[in-house]
This record gives sequence, structure tokens and C-alpha cells, in this order.
Amino acid sequence: MSSDTHSLDALIQALRRLPGVGPKSASRMAYHLLQNDREGAQLLAQALHEASARMRHCERCHTLTQQVICATCLDPQRDASRLCIVETPADQAALERTGAYRGYYFVLLGRISPLDGVGPHDIGLDRLFERATDGQVQEVILATNFTAEGEVTAHVVSEGLKARGLRVTRLARGVPVGSELEYVDLGTIAHALADRR
Repeated sequence: MSSDTHSLDALIQALRRLPGVGPKSASRMAYHLLQNDREGAQLLAQALHEASARMRHCERCHTLTQQVICATCLDPQRDASRLCIVETPADQAALERTGAYRGYYFVLLGRISPLDGVGPHDIGLDRLFERATDGQVQEVILATNFTAEGEVTAHVVSEGLKARGLRVTRLARGVPVGSELEYVDLGTIAHALADRR
């Protein structure tokens, strides 16, 4: 790394930390920002600095917020009898955008992944079980992703919650709205058939 490109190389390496961004994409982004959009680069730097300094995890549900307790957890209009379990704050945001769910959330901040050395204690299951058994929650909705790790996580969480006498449900899976069967993968079709109603 030459001294006259140290800052550029550092920017490219920093951009590579983003998920799905490889060396070529990071390089393209860095050159674009520095060549064509210096104002955008300054806005990005300022927004990243402010977000990393101000955002924290909600003490009740673990989503991202600027407060100690997030606005969702403080909303008295929410259905306290329902608790939806998601893997990340981004998953929670996606569910919120649907407008179809009005209960509370618990964000695991990860998923069980034995290959990566992530076990049940690493994703805060003790805090989840404490939250779910607060006396108000009657149904826990598992909304972990339909990946191998998400399925393992859902199974472990489900067993732990059922042992505590809670009703546990799982998001349905199946054929996406607006899709044509001939273009849907076979696993999705098989799950749709098994979970038909």
C-alpha cells in the first residue's frame, strides 16, 4: 500500500466489511464517491458517525433505537399478549412495514450456528425466556429466517418456550404472491403443499 493511496485503500477495506460487498464492488463504490460524489461521501461519513454514536439496543427487545427503550416497546396500543421473535432489527423493520402485526418483538441479534460457534447462550435465550414469561405474553410467534440456522434457532426457542407453557406459532411458508408455479423452487412448493390450509 503506497502512502499516496493509503486513505483510498482504507476506504475500500472499510466498505468490504459490508455484507455482500467484495473487493470489486468496494473499489467501485470508493472511486464513485471520491470521483463523482464528494458531497455524498461527506453525507455518508456524517450519517455513519452519528448513527454509530447515537444508536443502541433497546433494553427490552434489543432492536436499534436512540432511547433506552424503543418506541415500539413504549407503545401502549400494542397487543401485549403477542411476542414476535426475529433474528435482527432489519427483520423487525420488515415485519413492521407490512402493518399486519401489532404485538411486541424480541430481537435475538443472531441465530444459532454451530459451524460458526454460536450457541443458544450467545443469542440471549435467557433474556428471551424471561421476557416471554412476564405473565402477559400468551402467544410467541417465531419469525426466524427459513435457513438451516433459522430453523435450528426456531426449534430450540420453540422447545424452550413450550416447556414454559407458552403457545408457540411459526410464520407460514409457501408460494409467494404473484408467482407462477413453474418458476418457484421445488422446496418452496413442497413446503406450500405440506402447510396448505
